[in-house]
Order: sequence, then structure tokens, then C-alpha cells
Amino acid sequence: MKIPKRIQPLVDEGLVDEVIRPLMSGKEAAVYIVRCGDDIRCAKVYKEADKRSFKQAVLYQEGRKVRSSRRARAMEKGSKFGRAQQEQSWQNAEVDALFKLAKAGVRVPQPYGCYDGVLLMELVCDDEGMVAPRLADVAMDADLALADHATMLQYIVIMLCEGLVHGDLSEFNVLVDSLGPVVIDLPQAVDAAANNNAKWMFVRDVNNMRDYYGQYAPQLLSTHYAEEIWALYEAGELTADAPLSGEFIADTSAADVDSVLEQIKAAFAEAEERKARAAEQDD
Repeated sequence: MKIPKRIQPLVDEGLVDEVIRPLMSGKEAAVYIVRCGDDIRCAKVYKEADKRSFKQAVLYQEGRKVRSSRRARAMEKGSKFGRAQQEQSWQNAEVDALFKLAKAGVRVPQPYGCYDGVLLMELVCDDEGMVAPRLADVAMDADLALADHATMLQYIVIMLCEGLVHGDLSEFNVLVDSLGPVVIDLPQAVDAAANNNAKWMFVRDVNNMRDYYGQYAPQLLSTHYAEEIWALYEAGELTADAPLSGEFIADTSAADVDSVLEQIKAAFAEAEERKARAAEQDD
């Protein structure tokens, strides 16, 4: 097939020998099956910002660290250079997450590098060498649903222990091979501690998995793993092997507003007293 314009530089550099065929086109990228020497891999070509349909991308970028203060200022101002740096940050987020999560024990496609907006990575296949299907295209019995759901929960917990929330996890962002689920599509992964939207994204991720596997194992539909895991995380008690029950009782006790107001008044009075003492000393 004709080599896509964005992949041509990788062919010129000898990183890609042949583009075999398109694999899929999503909201933030187009993916092609390519040959690199004797290996068959995939090349993920990120779409430019004005062509992506990923909604509210700015919510996902909150809290991302940029090492260069010049780059950070440019990104804030929205200059041409800043927009280019924003794009690079979006792409690098997936590469960084893939390397980090693979090392931590989450099954993700092995990354080989990102070159000018093209991510080269492992092509996940089934036992017959065919491209592994998405979870959305796989049917299963209750026992397998429970087992794979437990695996996905384990991956989600490990991700959170590593400080990451997938942010867009669903049956469309998970592949299934003979060994089980493989997590894909991570350019929108968020910093769990630095992004104010991390909690609701995490809850949505976990509940998406619950609802999908719950079609085959209905007992999952009454579980509350998202709230349980996040509560452990906030308490600093979450570990990769933390036992989970799927049960969670929210604290519904009313806040003691009067007590809070009294504390605020006391703090204000203390601050005013310190100012007064400082002024007396200056005199």
C-alpha cells in the first residue's frame, strides 16, 4: 500500500521497512501494521490537535509535568511553539506510561519509541498470529468474566500505585489474547495526585470494566470497587496486593459546619494577634 506521509520519515531512516495495511482509526490516532526487519509491529500515527475528536483534552493534561520552564510558559500562552510542545507532551505521555506500566507488571503493548508523532509498538496477536480482538468483540462465560475482571482490577490498582489513571478505560481500550487482557490507548493517562479530575475518571474507568464484565457475571454489577480502591489510595493504604472486597460504605455523616467556622475564626484571630505583636515589636 502507499506509505502514509507521516510514516515516510521512519521508512527513510530504516525504522520501518514496509507498511502492510491500516489496522484502525480512532479519535486520536490512526494505527497501521508495519514490518520492521523480521518483526511485525504497529505504528500509531497521532492526529494533530485540530483533527482529534478526543473531547475535553485539557482536562487530561492538567498536572502534567514539563521539565523546561520555557516550554511550560509557552504551553500556557498557547503560542505556536507552545502548541507544538503540548502535542509532544500528549504523545510522550503514552510512551512514558507504557514503559512505566510494563515495568510495574501491567500487560501493555511493548513500546519501541516515538518518532515525530509516530509510536512504534508491539502488535498484540492471538495464538494464530491474527491481531488480538478488542474486549468489546469477545464473548465469555461467567467464570472467565470473573477471572478477567479480577485481572483488570489488579492492573488498575497497579496503575494507581504508580500514580496513573488511564482516564478512558473501556471495553474498546482493552485487547484480549490467549493470556488475557492487554491495556491499550494511554495518551490521556493522568497524574492521580496532580489532576483534580483524576477521581471521577478513575471511578468511570473501574465502573466501565464492572459494567462490561457484569453482562456475563451479573454479581459484579453490585460491587463498589472504584470507591473502595480510591478510599485506600487517599488514605495512603493502597498496595498492589491489597485485598479488595468490592464493598464500600460511604461516610454520610453531616459535616459539623459550626465547628469548622469556629476553627476558621480561631485561626483568623490568631493571625491577627500575630500581626499585632509584630507591629508592636516594629514600634
